[in-house]
Amino acid sequence: MNIHEYQAKELLKKHGVKCGAGYVAETPEQAVEVAKKLQEETGTKLWVIKAQVHAGGRGKAGGVKIAKTLDEVREKAGQIIGMTLITPQTGKEGIKVNKVLVANDLYYEGEHKPKEYYLAILLDRSKQCNVIMASAEGGVDIEEVAHKTPEKIIKEWVDNRVGLQPFQARKIGYALGLEGTAHNDFVKFLFGLYKTYLNTDATLLEVNPMLRTSDNQIVAVDCKINIDDNALFRQKEIAAMRDITQEDPMDVEASENGLNYVKLNGNVGCMVNGAGLAMATMDMIKLSGGEPANFLDVGGGANAQTVEAGFRLILKDPNVKAILVNVFGGIVRCDRVANGIVEAYKKIGDIRVPIIVRLQGTNAEEAAKIIDNSGLKVQSAILLKDAAEKVKAAVS
Repeated sequence: MNIHEYQAKELLKKHGVKCGAGYVAETPEQAVEVAKKLQEETGTKLWVIKAQVHAGGRGKAGGVKIAKTLDEVREKAGQIIGMTLITPQTGKEGIKVNKVLVANDLYYEGEHKPKEYYLAILLDRSKQCNVIMASAEGGVDIEEVAHKTPEKIIKEWVDNRVGLQPFQARKIGYALGLEGTAHNDFVKFLFGLYKTYLNTDATLLEVNPMLRTSDNQIVAVDCKINIDDNALFRQKEIAAMRDITQEDPMDVEASENGLNYVKLNGNVGCMVNGAGLAMATMDMIKLSGGEPANFLDVGGGANAQTVEAGFRLILKDPNVKAILVNVFGGIVRCDRVANGIVEAYKKIGDIRVPIIVRLQGTNAEEAAKIIDNSGLKVQSAILLKDAAEKVKAAVS
């Protein structure tokens, strides 16, 4: 699950990590009020207006603006709120901005020139441990840095048995060129980040830029945190931060019905029970001359409600020319699934694309009879080969 920048910073602050001050606003008038509040609290002479969306690259897309007066705060907040922000991470459709973060200026003048860095913590599945990535090239596209100058990316793996060690934090700080007060502040900063990462069940915690201020403080200017969906049952507070307005409506509908759904660009919708079988089904669709329109796993305990919800999701895709239902009756009997399909078909009503149903496992023959005797435009298959041939005929 993704969360907004302002929510990520709230989590960081709870773990002792320094962040810039800021408040959320949903209207230009609210933006002005929080700007006044920030000026009273921090003495800032200018404000940063930042679109709150679940995507990076906001600055280049016009989602981050500097305001030097309260009138500019109102004007620029008005320009951002309600806009459709299009970045490389949003796709062509973009994401609507419903709120902004009004933050104080951290690039104030002092003894040293402010310096930006990149810092992230994520899971390295190949080594089965967490890895800390850092670079002195902060505030820019880290992917471009990694591609063109990979030697500028510092990596430090953390042994899960002992956790992050002080020498590792110091090692990264020195590699970034930090010295004195800034280096000591960085060590505390990194330990706070790592604690946040662990305690929130994050899969990614990214600070870009991390700033060394002119008075040698280490501060998170921006932060992105991705939370493991499978851990949300024990992260009630974080789960409440979910903003469904930032998600694809079809993904929201799928999650509300307990479906594992991913939209693709093909012409054959598929509904399967089990992730492995779903992957094999998608391969089979391609071999038959079609292209999978989605990944849809209804789970082992499929019933009439989940089947109906699955059909409704698939049918919302105008590119779908046929639907393949491929279910192995292990936990759930095939005849039970067949009855669920017939019931769902009748509830939905006008289905104009061919439906091929392959049910294999417990009571597969009984299930085929239920489908064949239903009087509906549903074709049954027991062998995978038969299902593939029927899919090929449907899309050709």
